[in-house]
Amino acid sequence: QVQLVESGGGLVQAGGSLRLSCAASGRTFSSYVMGWFRQAPGKEREFVAAVSWSRSTNYADSVKGRFTISRDNAKKSVYLQMNSLKPEDTAVYYCAADLTARPYALGYKWGDFSSWGQGTQVTVSS
Repeated sequence: QVQLVESGGGLVQAGGSLRLSCAASGRTFSSYVMGWFRQAPGKEREFVAAVSWSRSTNYADSVKGRFTISRDNAKKSVYLQMNSLKPEDTAVYYCAADLTARPYALGYKWGDFSSWGQGTQVTVSS
């Protein structure tokens, strides 16, 4: 498994931007599928974005065109650039990693990821 630590959350006004970072430990970071999920109060954890070892990316429909996921294997990090934020983006955002996760029609399933960070709060005010 890999250990993950997120950072970069905070409070932002609607229309603003934030960049989340996730730092990983472990020797085989480049082989992992890296994902971002989020969970709002009273709601289930949902897929946001993922990037594979080949840098193929997937996004939830709700964030397409606004969020960008990227990875830097040399720094063992994955990032989520979030632009044009909306109040409905408010949630705890989690970084996740797995060696064998595969995308489904609507993205990735959180249950397919074996390693998780502690989460970082993103709050978008209207």
